Amino acid sequence: MSSSLRRGALAATALLISIASLSACAAGNDAQTLGVKPDNAETSVGDIKIQNATVITQPQGGQGQAAVSATLFNDGTKEQTLDSVTLPGTKATVKLSPATGSGPITVAPGGSVVLGGKGNPSGVVENSAEAGRLGDVQRIVFRFSETGDVPVDAFVVPAADYYRDYGPSSVPQPPASSPAASPTGSAPAEGAHGNEAEDGEGGEHSGDPEGGEHSGEPIPSDSASASQNAGH
Repeated sequence: MSSSLRRGALAATALLISIASLSACAAGNDAQTLGVKPDNAETSVGDIKIQNATVITQPQGGQGQAAVSATLFNDGTKEQTLDSVTLPGTKATVKLSPATGSGPITVAPGGSVVLGGKGNPSGVVENSAEAGRLGDVQRIVFRFSETGDVPVDAFVVPAADYYRDYGPSSVPQPPASSPAASPTGSAPAEGAHGNEAEDGEGGEHSGDPEGGEHSGEPIPSDSASASQNAGH
């Protein structure tokens, strides 16, 4: 191997070692490559962490209920209750309800609660139009018994596709398709054609006053015959 090729191979090897060292230094508990970010807003204050926060309104932005959905985590050692949810800058009032019965929504220490969806606690806004416009970013403030206010900016999305199962329970169903219109005309009775055939055989429609067979050629009138003879 020539000296120039040897120097090039050594340089390439050194570059690969440097890249591998930098990659090893970047890998760790805080490396971005190890983290999976949720699709929607997340935040954390004290022992409370909130992920996938959204405001879910009617599919077409029409009248009806809206809902606030999020996953609430309690990383502390004390139980906390979700005391209120507000949407600053709107007229919306969010009504909180536990999954069953009555009382506060409780997040156990080291546990989590999904707000919204079948069988889960809910946060409902009676008037969807007051919860924000579709596509906007709306601030949500979750107030907990120990941590206090935890604000997060979330998207306003329609109750469709993935979000349909986590949105308001009263979502109008699409109208059913109407059956195809039946033809307005009616087919002639089967006997009608048969009668015509019989009449043709009887000579009434054959053009022969004597009841003979119809030749299929028109019979000229007297005036047409006279004109034809005059021409010849």
